[in-house]
Amino acid sequence: MDKPMNRIKEVLEEKGIKQTWLAEKLGKSFCIVNAYVCNRRQPSLEVLFEIANILQVNPKELIDSNK
Repeated sequence: MDKPMNRIKEVLEEKGIKQTWLAEKLGKSFCIVNAYVCNRRQPSLEVLFEIANILQVNPKELIDSNK
């Protein structure tokens, strides 16, 4: 079974936002945010909604529905 992939990286790039900025806003380390962005780790739903809120996108936009 494929692990779920998120689109955080794509959304950050579309908006021209840096991972360091997102990490600061989330109150998480750059390493954790980078793991989410590179799909090494998946954020909890709570964190996913928080990221969506910070990036002002629908949480569904952060989830890759092609999988």
